[in-house]
Amino acid sequence: MRSVPLAAALALSACVLTGACTVTAGGSVTPGKTGRTKTGQSTTGRTGTTTAGPTARATVPAQDGPRRVVSAATAGGLPKGTGDQAVTDVPVDPGEVRDGMNLVIENYVRPGSGDPVLLVAVDGVTDGTEKRREHLWRGLLDRLQWDGGVDSRPVAAGPLGGSVECFLVSLAQDGNVVCGWADATTAGIALIPDSTVATASRLFLAIRADVEG
Repeated sequence: MRSVPLAAALALSACVLTGACTVTAGGSVTPGKTGRTKTGQSTTGRTGTTTAGPTARATVPAQDGPRRVVSAATAGGLPKGTGDQAVTDVPVDPGEVRDGMNLVIENYVRPGSGDPVLLVAVDGVTDGTEKRREHLWRGLLDRLQWDGGVDSRPVAAGPLGGSVECFLVSLAQDGNVVCGWADATTAGIALIPDSTVATASRLFLAIRADVEG
């Protein structure tokens, strides 16, 4: 989970060098004051040719005031990865990140498990959060080199509301599980390795509860 497409690495480097954004320890990206920025690789030609991701099936309800996403020290009971387990690249193109938007890219470590849970979340989305979630999903499926199709399952979103779905990226009954949420202003996805949809969805909801508020 350490590799990143060359285009993504170059784009992030340019973003940092020009002062358009800053990267904090652990992978959080904060836009600077230079206007519109985009981190990661270009979305052109990447998201339209991969295996179609799941279609959102729930209505995104209104909410009181815009929500934000934060880089929580602990999410879903899992500590944020540090050192060798911290995020060191941009694993998924997050789409456009403008002034005033927060982008969180973190690993959360499961004790006794191999690969950490990868979380990518963004707030301040004005071009459609379900569209942004779809973009994130497609980027992750491309990274995983998965072309076997997906069978997404709606999940009860809980107190935060919005639309939540999970699906298995494996030919077996367990393996890599991908989950995502979309509400009025935020969207996020997670890759939960070596799990089942039922187990991963519970963990994902707990992680979301700690990073969105």
